[in-house]
Amino acid sequence: MAAELALDRTSLRLPSLSEAGARLATRPGLRSGLMLGLRFLQARFLSVWGLLLAAALCPAQVFADFAIFSTLANFVSIAALLRFEAVFFQNSDRKHLGQAFRLALAAGTLFLCGMTIAVLFAATEGWILRGFGALFMISLASRAMIRLIIAEATAEGDFATVGSIGIVQALVQPGMMILLIWPLGPTSVALFAADAFGHAFAALYLAWRRRRALFQLVEPSQWSKPELRKSMLRWRTAPRILLPSALLSFSFMAAPLLAMPLASNPILAAHVALAMRLLEMPTQMFATVSVPLAMNNLRKQDEQDRQRTARFITLCLVAVAAALFAGIALFSVVADFVLDGTQWEGIGHVVAALALFYGGSALVMPLHEIATLSRYPHRQLATNAVALVVAGLVMLWFGTLSMALLCAIGLVSMARMFAHVQFAWTRLGSGDFAAAPAATR
Repeated sequence: MAAELALDRTSLRLPSLSEAGARLATRPGLRSGLMLGLRFLQARFLSVWGLLLAAALCPAQVFADFAIFSTLANFVSIAALLRFEAVFFQNSDRKHLGQAFRLALAAGTLFLCGMTIAVLFAATEGWILRGFGALFMISLASRAMIRLIIAEATAEGDFATVGSIGIVQALVQPGMMILLIWPLGPTSVALFAADAFGHAFAALYLAWRRRRALFQLVEPSQWSKPELRKSMLRWRTAPRILLPSALLSFSFMAAPLLAMPLASNPILAAHVALAMRLLEMPTQMFATVSVPLAMNNLRKQDEQDRQRTARFITLCLVAVAAALFAGIALFSVVADFVLDGTQWEGIGHVVAALALFYGGSALVMPLHEIATLSRYPHRQLATNAVALVVAGLVMLWFGTLSMALLCAIGLVSMARMFAHVQFAWTRLGSGDFAAAPAATR
């Protein structure tokens, strides 16, 4: 709500928080934010039944294989559009959006063609099974399409479509998982296929919902090689700086997972694994609600107002994230006594320690997108790289999974978060940032 208050106050230029609060309930942005949050919760609850049933039917190793498959597909999908979708929000000009959309679509098509060749080569050499390679490409292409259309819908303010995609996936993917386990058995193939075809269905659903807007953006008369070359030069910073920055940020989010092999205490390892699953939901919900609202609002601002808007949004996001994850940490410690005498005794302190890490990471998600509008995007890249290196050094220093290690990587996450908060005070604008790094030399 504080984040929404930020959007309302800055977009309307209201002089006081009390006046903004008086009008808050009537603003469409609040309804959009609540809708996104509620649909995220609905999607989570709807997906639980399928996961529980699949967990009862499939061996643990199958889920481990699926986790690797899903993580790899998510990681590679970040690179599929070369981060050209980030430039959708530089200004509110429809022509600008069309040029950026066509460039992202062209880049994604070329990327997927290259990945197809790579997967075919790997299958020919016997490194992977052809069936797995085909399912991976379907999943990757679908994820890239979802990323592209959601960015376009967010830029245009279609929050109903952005919110509904989670429910569609929550209904289709677990159901498809159960249907495929029946003929294929409780194997990795069934879960891989459910992921691939579930994402494909969601991508087609998104395309149908946004078909009128997409037809206008990809109209054949709009395409030309000179425009694509010009757009590529104009936004060349996206693949050079924004893309590696996003990949480093994704890698940093996996820091607790990377620390798991260091575990010498299996009980602590189990506590950490469960705590990670528990904290992923509020982390994803925070991003699901804050990123679309913040980026859509900033897209509408001119260069002078955008800086003030970003600062106020950032302050309110900090307040919301601090309250949310501090509350989770306090509740987990206080409620830990309920588990006394069980194998889960002490997990409350693990959740509290990891709340530092996930609290910082949750706040970085919207701040990371806001920072893509900075005239100095190379600073974002350097921050993510340094944070990942420091997290690795911290894990090597401790050498084993412990509460001290969890607290240490939590502090690294908080330091990274404060660095991203600072980006809201750097120069934001509505112009292109392609030449920004050169201009600072």
